Amino acid sequence: MEKSRLTYQGTVFPWHCDHMEHMNVMYYVGKFDEASWSFFSDIGLTARRMRDEKKGMVAVEQNIQYKGELMAGDVVAVYSEIVKLTDKSATFRHEMRNVDTGNIAAITTLTGLYFDRVARKAINLPDDIKTKLQDML
Repeated sequence: MEKSRLTYQGTVFPWHCDHMEHMNVMYYVGKFDEASWSFFSDIGLTARRMRDEKKGMVAVEQNIQYKGELMAGDVVAVYSEIVKLTDKSATFRHEMRNVDTGNIAAITTLTGLYFDRVARKAINLPDDIKTKLQDML
């Protein structure tokens, strides 16, 4: 993840864990989702902008690979990078690591479409956002 950036850091709490005593899959998705919104904000696609312009990103595909267990008390960091860009979509990858060990806990690849929330259809990414994403490829 050569051009990755830190987009999330947090702790695994006991209520994130299931009867197997490790973090349940639903919380991996939640932490990756928080990283996604941080990533979008970093490139200028802020919550305020999306509200004001009535546009935003919608997920159309997600693949997760679970690589290692996380337990209550573990601190995790998510690093994110763009891997593919089209006029209307961006595919990015998040890598979740155990901060203490450095081990990869999970990797997800997500594709999102830029979406007009009024017309309810995919539209071209704004030029400023597309330029920032291209620079990150």
